[in-house]
This record gives sequence, structure tokens and C-alpha cells, in this order.
Amino acid sequence: MIVMKFGGASVATPESFKKIAQIILNQTEEKIIVVVSAMGNTTDQLLNLATQVHPQPPKRELDMLVSVGERVSIALLAMALSLLGREAVSFTGSQSGIMTSSNHSEAKILEVRPHRLQAALDSGKIAIVAGFQGVSFAGEITTLGRGGSDTSAVALAAALGAPAVQFYKDVGGIYTADPKKDSTARILAEMSYDEALELSRQGAKVLHGRSIELAQRNGIELQVFSFDQPNSVGTVVGKGTSRLKTIYYERDI
Repeated sequence: MIVMKFGGASVATPESFKKIAQIILNQTEEKIIVVVSAMGNTTDQLLNLATQVHPQPPKRELDMLVSVGERVSIALLAMALSLLGREAVSFTGSQSGIMTSSNHSEAKILEVRPHRLQAALDSGKIAIVAGFQGVSFAGEITTLGRGGSDTSAVALAAALGAPAVQFYKDVGGIYTADPKKDSTARILAEMSYDEALELSRQGAKVLHGRSIELAQRNGIELQVFSFDQPNSVGTVVGKGTSRLKTIYYERDI
């Protein structure tokens, strides 16, 4: 089993979904969970739309609005896979059983109940999950804040027993500096969790710190690749880590 996560830059256009679908189909794992972000700048556009209506929109309604972006992505990716002959089923965060705290716009993942995902996987389908979102124990739609899709992917890996998460980004891995700004930046083939966390604290945006902490607690390897060159070397965080039997979520961090 493998969890694959595609960020907003990798699903920026309708054509991107066909490319991602092919990357997914090239996987050798029998059971595949895919976590997807909203297309491009969709979340920012939705936030801007909200403030045009209300300068300080209620957080509950804001979560209802911005969670739409990921739902668009998961449905389009399922369609792209169908076109290539592979059956996939899309799930919102709540349908995936991602249970969160009640803090709208900055909720924490407290538990994952992946019964529907497991059933889809057992029937040979690819499970596509909307990142960045979940549902509170009171039944309210919540979002996880910036970088929340990375955290969604790691939490699902912990719940379903996947040993690793593959992140497909608009860079080839984790570098010593921002490769878009510094031509001398070099890629780091391997990193420890602590090294990755330190880079995150210094402002590196490749992996969100919450996802790294959650991966470290559960012994989940993080693999970062370029969606433009998916067969490139990339960066591995926590290489050779063993999965833990106990499952930890953000209530435990």
C-alpha cells in the first residue's frame, strides 16, 4: 500500500490531471490512496471571494467555502483515471473518516476512521481523498490550515498501515536553499526528521512541519519527488524507518 500526495501546483490545469493519472498508474503497489490539494490558487481565490462578501467571514462558513477546492480536484482526478481504464472513487475528508478538533480554519486531526477507504481499496479501486479537510465530532466540516493536505496524507498512512507517503511537488525534492531563487542550491537525497523539521522552521515550504512531526511519531517515511520528473532521485526523509504498531494523531503531539 502507498499514499501519494499531489499539491496545488501539480493540479494547476485540467491537462495536469491526465499527467497525474499516468503517474498513479505507473505505481506497482496494488493498493493506492491519493491525496489531492485544490487546483493552483483556488483556495486563495475562494478566500478573496469570501472577503468581498464579508470582511471577516464566520469561520464555519469559510470552511464550508474553501473545502470546495479539494472536492473539485478529487472528482476531476477520478474522471482522468476512468478515462485511462482504472476505477477510482473520490472521498471528501469527512467521507474518509478524518475526525478533527472543532477549531475552524486550523483544526487538528484527532482520529481517522478509514472504513470507506479500506472497502474501496479491498475492491481494487484507487481511493482519492480531499486533503486539508475533515469533520469535527459534532459533524461540522473543518479545514486544517495551510499545509494541511500534507498532514492529511500522513494521517491516512498511519491509519491504513502504509509505510511511506510520496509527495509530488513543483521542485525535485528538498534543497539546501530555494532552487527557484538560488542556482547553487543542491538537492538533499536523504534527511532525518529533525533536519527536515529544522528546515521547515526556517521557512522551507516543501513539507509542512505538522506532517513531518506526525510522520516521525508513526515511523512513516516521506518521499519527495517532482511531478514533472517523477522518476528523479528526490529526497527521502526518515529513510529506513520502521512503522510503529501504535497509531498517533495530532492529539498525541
